[in-house]
Amino acid sequence: MSTFRMPDLGEGLPDAEIVAWHVTEGDHVTTDQPLVSVETAKAVIEIPSPRAGHIARRFGAPGDRIAVGAPLVEFQEGAAADTGTVVGAFPQQRPTPTPAGAAPTTPIRVTPAVRALARRLGVDLSTVAGSGNEGQITAADVERAAAAPASADLQPHFEPLRGVRYAMARSMAGARDTVAPATLTDEADIEDWAAGTDVTVRLIHAMAAACAAEPVLNAWFDGQRMARRLHTVVDMGIAMDTPDGLFVPVLSDAGRRTMAELRQDLDILRTQVKTRGIAPEALRGQTITLSNFGMLGGRHAALVVIPPQVAIVGAGRIAPQVVALEGQPAVRRTLPLSLTFDHRAVTGGEAARFMAALVRDLRTP
Repeated sequence: MSTFRMPDLGEGLPDAEIVAWHVTEGDHVTTDQPLVSVETAKAVIEIPSPRAGHIARRFGAPGDRIAVGAPLVEFQEGAAADTGTVVGAFPQQRPTPTPAGAAPTTPIRVTPAVRALARRLGVDLSTVAGSGNEGQITAADVERAAAAPASADLQPHFEPLRGVRYAMARSMAGARDTVAPATLTDEADIEDWAAGTDVTVRLIHAMAAACAAEPVLNAWFDGQRMARRLHTVVDMGIAMDTPDGLFVPVLSDAGRRTMAELRQDLDILRTQVKTRGIAPEALRGQTITLSNFGMLGGRHAALVVIPPQVAIVGAGRIAPQVVALEGQPAVRRTLPLSLTFDHRAVTGGEAARFMAALVRDLRTP
């Protein structure tokens, strides 16, 4: 037997979730034939076969998370298989006679990685029903057992997060543990905007102008080395809400695009996110992020900065407000703004100058 292991898909994540298998055990496959679709942080990716041959065994079922470097597919080599040499395989053992009057025991089918997970979570594998091939216990089975309430009558049922929501939860937890966040708010008077102005595009244009005025907000910060990297190109992450969770595709070189180009690219990204056809590389490399949450509701927010970025801008719900205009009260349309920044890398003065430049650009008709 030869084992093909889960490859590193280049997103810096330790595992991926199986979405669907495209082959079954016993199939003959050719080089580059799709074997399985997996979901990473935000994208569904097909993994091709590295060689031609017969599939002897698949590791994992849809919904299982497979660690990078863990067995994914086992190829048949010759007439016999040495299962004892494959990680997670089950070596043949001589049956142990069952004592008279005792109930027969069923071997627990589980990989070493899942057994280690069970130890960490304090789960007794003998109480877990396996949902994998031939009753194999999967990581998802162990996680469900760990989350199960002591009494189903007293506690609600918990289901493990999967796919995009799983990746979002892990990303947010990582941000919580590493970033020193601070939030600054303001409002921009947009009463003089022309009718039909594209709000999101204007926000992108204004953020690019603010990055030019205060470049330290368009940066990455390495907390381990206490070092930062300033970017001359604004590769803006655009937060997009979906029923599956939060996607943040990248609008590349946003500062050098026309308004029409920005809208066209936004529409393309939104369609790709909706159909789950967005490429993994389109979800990496953000240098600063925009969340236009006002389209859904809310005015100001303390948003989450995702490392290595150092800043995220939030735009709230546009609404008429009473403001002072030439010494007199006037009702004007205003756009609430929130800027959350990593205070390890950005000073309060730098954040204030960035916000001032952002408001100044948005006030322009």
